[in-house]
Amino acid sequence: MTRVWKWNRPVTVREVLEDLQQERSIAYTTVMTVLDNLHQKGWVRREAEGRAYRYEAVSTRAAYAAALMNDAWSQSDNPAAALVAFFGMMSEEQRTALRAAVRMVQGPETPEPAQPPDTRVTSTDTGGTDTTGTDTAPHTSGDTSADTSPDTRTDTRSENPGSAQEPDGR
Repeated sequence: MTRVWKWNRPVTVREVLEDLQQERSIAYTTVMTVLDNLHQKGWVRREAEGRAYRYEAVSTRAAYAAALMNDAWSQSDNPAAALVAFFGMMSEEQRTALRAAVRMVQGPETPEPAQPPDTRVTSTDTGGTDTTGTDTAPHTSGDTSADTSPDTRTDTRSENPGSAQEPDGR
């Protein structure tokens, strides 16, 4: 398959044979048998050209590698742990490639929509309660300055279909 993927075009047994013979001695019939076996397994398709065939890969090498990784991951009883272990084995170069691939799948980063500023007005002239009707907790300090508690709004990305999605689109 490596030789068929290398050319990225339909190849003959003779072309593969000549390429392999640069490295080692191999028989024409051996190459022909291997390509025929790959055809029977559905890895290559072939088209008759005179008395010979031209063989072409059914999928890319990248698609094959992805299918292998998916198969291995789907057999794990703990997919998250398998991914963590896999990421731990990766080189920095591979992790960089992974981050780039995730960005490609997710598309361009879209900034989170700006949250409007908190414009609630609170007053203590009604017994220490908020006059807007949105906050019914009494203010105990008598301080009329704006509320300085941390913003506790919930993350709504999972509710917003246009925001950062997982690679599979969910």
